[in-house]
Order: sequence, then C-alpha cells, then structure tokens
Amino acid sequence: MLPLKAWLVAVTEPVVVIIDAMALVLIALATVVVFVQALRLTLRGHLTNVERRDLWLGYGRWLVAGLTMQLSADIIESSIYTSWDAIGQLAAIAVIRTFLNYFLERDIADVRERQHATRPAPPL
Repeated sequence: MLPLKAWLVAVTEPVVVIIDAMALVLIALATVVVFVQALRLTLRGHLTNVERRDLWLGYGRWLVAGLTMQLSADIIESSIYTSWDAIGQLAAIAVIRTFLNYFLERDIADVRERQHATRPAPPL
C-alpha cells in the first residue's frame, strides 16, 4: 500500500492536469466562438456598440470561468508542494490569475451596469 503522501501526489497530479485541460478547452472554444461571431457580425457590415459589448461581455464570462478553473487547479496543486520555491511560484501564478479574474469581473460588472442604465424603461 502506498504511503498517504505518495497516494496524495499520485491522485493530485492527474486531477490538476485534467482541470487545467478543461480550462484550456473552455477558453479555446470560447475564443473560437467569439472570433466566429465577431467575424460574422463584422462581415454583416453594421456591428453596433451594443452587439460588440454583448459579444465581449459573453467572452469575459467564459474567461472568468476558465481562470477560476485554473485557480482551483492551483489550489489543489498546492497540497502536494513541499518546497518553498514551488509554493512561491504557485503563489505568484495564483496572484496573477486572481488579479486578472478580479479586474475581468469588475469590467463585466461595469459593462452590465452601463447596459442597464442605457436601456429604455419598459412601457407601462
């Protein structure tokens, strides 16, 4: 029987790789979908600011989801690190991803607020 630490490493490493792969697929597919949608709207000839904002708002949501998944993989990965160098590298990556996630979510909220402010009130 494997010692507990060896078992933890054996289970954690593939889980982290799988979560990172899922995040990669999610971000890559979202990028392709947004690219195709933007190309289609541009070729149509009259891309409005509302359509452009909706497109980027949806893309931002997918990026937040991908970053969150990557951050979760980092958190899981931290359970098997034993050296301070490895923990420091992970911490730096996690901080960068957290800041990206924070600012992306903030931008999404700002765009959403502007959209709600510019929409006309429904008729009574």
